[in-house]
Amino acid sequence: MISPAEERMFFVQKRSSSNQKDRKDLMLNEPITRVIPKMAIPTIIAFLINSVYSLADTYFVSSLGTNATAAVSVNASLDQLIMMAGSMLAMGANSYIARLLGKGDDRKASQVLSTAFFLAAFLGTALMVFGIAFMTPMVRLLGATPTCEHYSIQYATYVLLAAPFMASNFVMNQCLRSEGSATLSMVGMGFGGILNVILDPIFIFVLDMGVAGASAATAISKLVSFSILIFPYLTRRSLLHLSIRNIHLSKDILFTVVSVGSSSMFRSGLAVLSAILINDIAGNISDSVLAGIGVCTKIMMFPFSIILGFGTGFQPVAGFNWGAKRYDRVRESYRFSSFVAILGGIIMAVLVGIFADEIILLFAGDDPEMHHIGALSIRLQCLALPIHAWVAIVNMLCVGLGNAKGAFLLATARQGTCFIPILYLLAYLFQANGVASVQALADVLSLILAVPIAVIMTRRIRRAQEEQIQSMAV
Repeated sequence: MISPAEERMFFVQKRSSSNQKDRKDLMLNEPITRVIPKMAIPTIIAFLINSVYSLADTYFVSSLGTNATAAVSVNASLDQLIMMAGSMLAMGANSYIARLLGKGDDRKASQVLSTAFFLAAFLGTALMVFGIAFMTPMVRLLGATPTCEHYSIQYATYVLLAAPFMASNFVMNQCLRSEGSATLSMVGMGFGGILNVILDPIFIFVLDMGVAGASAATAISKLVSFSILIFPYLTRRSLLHLSIRNIHLSKDILFTVVSVGSSSMFRSGLAVLSAILINDIAGNISDSVLAGIGVCTKIMMFPFSIILGFGTGFQPVAGFNWGAKRYDRVRESYRFSSFVAILGGIIMAVLVGIFADEIILLFAGDDPEMHHIGALSIRLQCLALPIHAWVAIVNMLCVGLGNAKGAFLLATARQGTCFIPILYLLAYLFQANGVASVQALADVLSLILAVPIAVIMTRRIRRAQEEQIQSMAV
């Protein structure tokens, strides 16, 4: 006789098997023009909500003055450091898992997930411990000026406490997308983002915590997101099984995850370095310039989130079909994504550029220098937005197909190899206006790397497809 517990387990396994079949059918058989939007839209929504609560911190804190706004801008680099702890493992695991699932190797995919998850938690914990131990030197290194250092310490404190969960969130987000569960990922990120927007005014004004309140609201929201994201893994509602027993520190898993994901790690690392350098230059000019550049960065997160969300929806589709040897779908997905990204970049550039003054006034108040620098930087980055959108698609194609070198070159271009060499030159020649223009020019320069890499990748796909046709004809 079957016990009630065994009966429940039978139905859970049956439902899980049905869900797995549906997700694989989605990735391999549904029209590309439908499957990529299905994967991308939940991710875009989640990223947009994430951008909203990142901007919400800046908006509510801006009422405390320019120095407080500058402090939040400085601590954006801390978020990048935490992202660096988890993004390498997240992106590498996403790419590898998508290809493994395409091949039907679910067991190894679960090992990749578990290994990446617990390593990310460890790295996040290490960052938390060292950050708290060396708090003052850390915020100074990130670019805090003497007038905003106190606020920077307040904001960093609670965010560091949530670092282990934030790093693990990156892995769970990416791995849910790799198996076609973008909606689950959206719910986890989205609910935390909405909660943060609600908690910000309560903690900052009602509880009178000031800048520390914005940090506490962010930390609590990240914990809630963690709880939501881990739920499908703990209840076996995902294709993958997250367990400490599935940790497998094999050479194959570590090398593949790190080699592919290192592009994301270096991108985050260079983003931190670039932010430190530009914060230092802007802070030496004035807190108004520092705040203007920081607010522009937060505002441009909206179009960047749409671009990144769309690219993240495209990447597992390309990787899954590459692993399943559906090269025709890989080519189709790249062409479709390139067209949509460029068109979307043009539309967003026009909309954001037209209303740049009105947007920046929400944060600048009566600070004319902050207004001028922020609006100028927004408009210049809008001019380069279509280029940034297409380069992001080429980058995601490299990640999805496991081209570690191409992914590394493109991931490190925008805020590294194409950014740092021109930063001091533009700042020296044009002062504050030069600082405002450096990111836009770096986006344009990244096109020089993207074009030849795109040609190499399309040839690789075409060659694989031709070899497949020849082997079938024999």
